[in-house]
Amino acid sequence: MHYKYRPVGVCPFNLEFDIDDTSHVTNIRFDGGCNGNLKAVSKLCEGMTAAEIAGKLSGNTCGFKDTSCADQLARAVLMADSELGK
Repeated sequence: MHYKYRPVGVCPFNLEFDIDDTSHVTNIRFDGGCNGNLKAVSKLCEGMTAAEIAGKLSGNTCGFKDTSCADQLARAVLMADSELGK
């Protein structure tokens, strides 16, 4: 399933990825934000399950914000996973 998510409280305005029926996430792409850092996060998370991504990235903050791009990715993959009925 291809999933689109609109991040909240961070610089990127769009986040997209694919998630399969085994909860593995691929093709992560952020639009906007810190290009190099977000490409690195995307590469590091490639092929991980939604639970693995959430376990590593949930609660990560950026500056004085309550969230971060990584935290928004964690939230998005958990939402997508729940839509798969997991």
